[in-house]
Amino acid sequence: MGDVPLKIDSEKDFMKFFSTAPVIALVFFTLTAGFLVELNRFFPDILFFPY
Repeated sequence: MGDVPLKIDSEKDFMKFFSTAPVIALVFFTLTAGFLVELNRFFPDILFFPY
């Protein structure tokens, strides 16, 4: 068996990254914002610590 050189298509990988990373970031930040909004709705003033 001969060794087959690994072909790396960097442009394809680059475009795949930029098509998936923003989608994952959008979902993550949307869920985080929704969680904080609901947390503040059910437990008001828990994010504010008066001294």
